Amino acid sequence: MNYIDADWEKYMKAILHTKFGPPDELQLKEIEKPVHRDNEVLIKVRATTVTSTDCNVRNFTFVPGVFQIPARLFMFGVFKPRIRILGIDLAGEIEAVGKDVKRFKEGDHVFGTPGMTLGAHAEYISVPEDRVLTIKPADMTWEEAAAIFLGASTALFYLRDKGKIQAEQKILIYGASGAIGTYAVQLAKYFGTEVTGVCSTANLKMVKSLGADKVIDYTKEDYAESGVTYHLILDTVGKTTFSHCKKALKPKGVFLPVLMDLKELVQIVWTSITGGKRVKGGVAGESVEDLDFFKELFEAGKLKPVIDRCYPMEQIVEAFRYVEKGHKKGNVVITSECNERT
Repeated sequence: MNYIDADWEKYMKAILHTKFGPPDELQLKEIEKPVHRDNEVLIKVRATTVTSTDCNVRNFTFVPGVFQIPARLFMFGVFKPRIRILGIDLAGEIEAVGKDVKRFKEGDHVFGTPGMTLGAHAEYISVPEDRVLTIKPADMTWEEAAAIFLGASTALFYLRDKGKIQAEQKILIYGASGAIGTYAVQLAKYFGTEVTGVCSTANLKMVKSLGADKVIDYTKEDYAESGVTYHLILDTVGKTTFSHCKKALKPKGVFLPVLMDLKELVQIVWTSITGGKRVKGGVAGESVEDLDFFKELFEAGKLKPVIDRCYPMEQIVEAFRYVEKGHKKGNVVITSECNERT
């Protein structure tokens, strides 16, 4: 873009997703800033994240083969992406508000999500005010705020809404050191349960610091062979199965797989009919009430975002590659501060 001939204030940097494939397809480009509508707020994005959801949408590996074409057609595009900018978590400052906006004003610091339209991998984004946004606490950093929505919402959905978690239950969280797992450990402790986290050797101390009562190193011990049984087993990373964990579930215990394919969908239906040990799952919803709940827990010192690494927008490809290795601790954050124009 030639800024001698153009008004550069009308443009922004964004990470463009132009085709399904490896991280190399992502490109940092200059495009026009969005124009907010009457019911929208224009947010200057200070931080966002690279999540497994972003990776799955980018390379389209989260849908079983026979369903890929229908899913692409209705959700993300068949031959090229319908969503050109990824990013489901955001934290930023409201730069402008539409005339019909009531909840926010210019200068407000907010965090949340634009929803499944994504779009947070950019310097600016326009978001309807009725989306899941709330005011950021003053003592919460941009990076912490950006790292909350998806991981915490997913953990809460499975534990509270699907698992019906209750105080004094025994809970096992497989993948306790990841973006969902680190929140699941903390939320399960908040609800008054006895928590066992499963992770690798390198993450034992960190998971313990989040409040886990016991931590199992999966490289040295098989939780299902310990003889201990649990009310809920939450698998955040798709590394265990219902058949494997069945012996570790109590008679009415529930297996909660965050990553599901056709097998888990069949198990959900079948176990709902047969009774006894169950498999439950679904799609986590989005609510401002839950976001405000996370904010209250943060302010009370009961919820702490775990951030593994921060990358500038210019290193987005490296960030995606790191996430896709599957060994991150908590969240990977993208910041736009290095892109400030003077």
